[in-house]
Amino acid sequence: MCGRFTQSLSWAQLRQLADLVGQPRNLRPRFNIAPTTQIEVIRAAPGGAELIPMRWGLIPSWWRKPLRELPSNFNARIETAAEKPMFRAAFASRRCIIPATGFYEWTGKAGQKTPHYFSAADGAPLALAGLWESWRDPESGENILSATIIVGPASAWMQPYHDRMPIMLEWTEAVRWLHGSDPASLLQEAQGKIALQEWIVSKGVNAAGANDGDSTLIEPAQTLFASMDKAVS
Repeated sequence: MCGRFTQSLSWAQLRQLADLVGQPRNLRPRFNIAPTTQIEVIRAAPGGAELIPMRWGLIPSWWRKPLRELPSNFNARIETAAEKPMFRAAFASRRCIIPATGFYEWTGKAGQKTPHYFSAADGAPLALAGLWESWRDPESGENILSATIIVGPASAWMQPYHDRMPIMLEWTEAVRWLHGSDPASLLQEAQGKIALQEWIVSKGVNAAGANDGDSTLIEPAQTLFASMDKAVS
């Protein structure tokens, strides 16, 4: 699964990677993004692609119950995304890319979980395959855009940490993912293709959404603790 990730990229960086159109804007760096909060999402637009804030946790357009009764839809499994009622309409025509600088997973027993941070081995931004939807809240009348991250089985490298991982695309495949007629094949090709690096980070990230703007959350734990010891001495 992918239940927490980071976005620390400028509009200019994303424009170069994804051929963004529209008005540039300042993007707030975030280092502990949790489900149901707003995230930056790239979707198809006339003349290229656009960067749009969306709720993390997909709400299908046909949903008629209160939002609080919606299942946790922040991830969609690659095995069922094309057929499952929650995701199939979006899979057919509303695919997106969720740009990320990294993501977290935890190892260990309950109550003793160790957080690990994962990013591209070359430090490049990640292009997470996603789906998006537009939903009108029947109670408030508000129109809400939402998105989910597609996950698949972990690669051999990832398996010591978790049995699932987000599907990461090459940026050169962005147009094919947003507009292509055979998205399932592209997802299969992409599984485990991006080389990753990993390190243990502070348990300060364990609380969902806490210290979201604190860049030290992604620092290697040993480096962080060493700097804290130096400050005290």
